[in-house]
Amino acid sequence: MKKNRNVGVIGVGQSVFSSHREEVNQPEMIHEAVLEALDQAGMTMDDIGCVLHGNMELFEMVHQPDLWHTLGTGAFGKETLRVTTGGTTGATLVCAADALVASGLHDVVMAIGFEKLQEGHTTGGITNMADPLWTRKLQTGALTGMTATQLMEEFGEERAKRASMLYRITMDHHAMKNKKAHRRLGLEFDQAEDLAKNSPPLVGELRMIHMCSQSDGTCVMIFASEEKARQHCKQPAWIKDHITVHREENFAVFGDAPVVTTHRYAAEKLFERNNITDPRKEIDMMEMYDPSSWWGLDWLREFLLLEGDEHLEMVENGEIAMDGAFPINPSGGVIASNPIGATAMVRVAEAAMQIMGTAGDHQVPRQVNTALASGFGGTMWTVLTLLTRDLPGV
Repeated sequence: MKKNRNVGVIGVGQSVFSSHREEVNQPEMIHEAVLEALDQAGMTMDDIGCVLHGNMELFEMVHQPDLWHTLGTGAFGKETLRVTTGGTTGATLVCAADALVASGLHDVVMAIGFEKLQEGHTTGGITNMADPLWTRKLQTGALTGMTATQLMEEFGEERAKRASMLYRITMDHHAMKNKKAHRRLGLEFDQAEDLAKNSPPLVGELRMIHMCSQSDGTCVMIFASEEKARQHCKQPAWIKDHITVHREENFAVFGDAPVVTTHRYAAEKLFERNNITDPRKEIDMMEMYDPSSWWGLDWLREFLLLEGDEHLEMVENGEIAMDGAFPINPSGGVIASNPIGATAMVRVAEAAMQIMGTAGDHQVPRQVNTALASGFGGTMWTVLTLLTRDLPGV
């Protein structure tokens, strides 16, 4: 997996995330994050060789939005690529930017992920992607209660529900430290039982409090070759490796054939080729794409290759807190902010910020040397990105 040259993240910009950004149009909202990323990198648009742009066109119903958005991106006259891979769009943008710089095609690349979901109909877009005959009964968009049911069957209803709410409240504690997060509710652990009982139900035991919402917002990242990164950034976040794993949209859910999730498969492959044998000790923190607290709870086991109830114990013991043994989502995660075309990029951007030491009030209180970020979309599409403080290969 050796690259032609190393690639570092040297600038990150994010707009404020909110349910409604009615005071700005799409190019203006994007421009906020572009300016912040350029300022952090100490660059102007003259330094940018290529601009990558990604969102879910189906949600806002604007065809080829990158053309209009040139007003906010500054991409006029530059090589531009538009990427869409569903919920993983932001993470795929990171992979593409890394490849463009590592290959030598460009020294500096700007990647832009955005969504202005108030201007479209997200659920309508998702539910109409399914085949109306074959998958109608299985297609509920991003809403599913299956994971909650499975966890309750495996660990008992009381323990599973409590662990899910502990995860949710921990994420809100983190979001309260992130001034750009959308949902900052001020939840406390003594509210867990009441929230689990009285929050409006969505599907099965998946309730409103467990689930991410939809957000307006933009994330911008600037990637540079080693030479450029050293010139412009005191501490870049180096892209060590990334992996993308897809599962077919329809697959057998009956019978006793073993099913390995794309999350676990991706983690196994990524860790194996980077000689990581104990991720909880060799990785310092993770930004996880967690659409709900039930999924976040369950996916801890998959990403960290845990067995039994180790993932529940991590949550119950406070290990995933910002000052815990293995911080998860110091930003507040997807449950706090979900601008879909940018969501997976925010995970990588926030992990990079932890390494760069630029996360501000939600900075992990110890030095972060290695960070993991995940992207999720479609029916089990996984992108994992590994970032390091030290230059890869050194």
